[in-house]
Amino acid sequence: MEPVEGSPFTELASKTDRCIRCGFCLDACPTFRLTGQETLSPRGRIYLVKSWQEGTVSLDHNVMHALDTCLGCRACETACPSGVEYGSILEMARTHMESTHLRPPFQAFARKQLLNVLTNPKLLSVSLAAGKYTGTLTHGRMPTFAARLLSGGSSAPPKLPHSHGDAGARAIPERSSARTSKRYTVAILEGCVMRVLFASTNEATVRVLQANGCEVIAPPHAACCGALHLHSGLHEDALVRCRALIDSLTPYLNEIDALVINSAGCGSTLREYGTLLRDDKAYCERAKIISDKVRDICEWLEEIGPAPMANMIAETVSYHDACHLAHAQKIREQPRALLGRIPGLKLVEMEEADTCCGSAGTYNITEPALAAQLLARKVEHIRKTGATTIVTGNPGCLAWIEQGLEEQGLKIKICHPVELLDFAYR
Repeated sequence: MEPVEGSPFTELASKTDRCIRCGFCLDACPTFRLTGQETLSPRGRIYLVKSWQEGTVSLDHNVMHALDTCLGCRACETACPSGVEYGSILEMARTHMESTHLRPPFQAFARKQLLNVLTNPKLLSVSLAAGKYTGTLTHGRMPTFAARLLSGGSSAPPKLPHSHGDAGARAIPERSSARTSKRYTVAILEGCVMRVLFASTNEATVRVLQANGCEVIAPPHAACCGALHLHSGLHEDALVRCRALIDSLTPYLNEIDALVINSAGCGSTLREYGTLLRDDKAYCERAKIISDKVRDICEWLEEIGPAPMANMIAETVSYHDACHLAHAQKIREQPRALLGRIPGLKLVEMEEADTCCGSAGTYNITEPALAAQLLARKVEHIRKTGATTIVTGNPGCLAWIEQGLEEQGLKIKICHPVELLDFAYR
């Protein structure tokens, strides 16, 4: 594969050349830990991509399997001493892989439709409701034919997240005034999966921001940020969504001090808008402004100095680092610092707190066997903490870990950090 001038692959050769094959990434990689296979490690995958690019290996099903089984968690970036941009390499390689149509047509179509449903709140709400009504999502599992189509024939049945209610009936107002003396004006995104499965988290986010002197704007026409499509190799589909979101945010850009995000995966992609659209003359300037204004909710509160909290929460809490928060955005201490400010709360660390739980966008559906092993490992580490509550900053992690806790019969609650903060402020 020769890099094509002006395409997303122009810089691929220079990015893969930075890997010195030192092996620091191996222990950081969840799939290598599970399998011990070099081709299922960051170093091995980079070598395959480089060899494919140089023409020494062909783009075949073995290469596709190696890339498909990557979680995209970017833990290898944290471990890498050479600053290899593995996430960018993976996205470029997947984009080219999807454009070659190597994947069986029905599987490619099914995967694209899955993304389109997950990123359309109305379709997602209807699909979850229909599945429960017709009984096709028995115990959260998909019908066998659909499961095997999406996962490439895996015998392990993919599981779908529980629905926590459709937020469509209680949409967030476009503007919510600060409850104290106004300090800032911020915008938030309701998200795709977030507004369907975790509407209460969005509402808690607004209340916490209000309690900290923020006027909150929820742009009514803001839709998908493009994260799931980007991470899946559907680059052009992702950029369509990026541009549409930029258009919906444009009327507010001069007014807001920050774009506050409560979903790690979305926040990670939004921070990359300036790079993704740097060659788009119509959008590059606004894309960079948005990237510069993005703040995770915990990051923002620590940055502005959170207001004191009055309510005690007598709970033992452990924090799971969402991959795209810890590894992609390098946000680790702020959530822990905020939790430590809550009166009465005891924060305990879990083993492998920043190791992927197996959700990883659509990974738990397309690679169910490996995802299930990672979930079991995560749940066991949670059990050992003795915590009564687990907190994490990404909807995929929330839904997936909650399912794992329920299946193991563990009476451990799980929520977003902002929900504990909301209770502490109220």
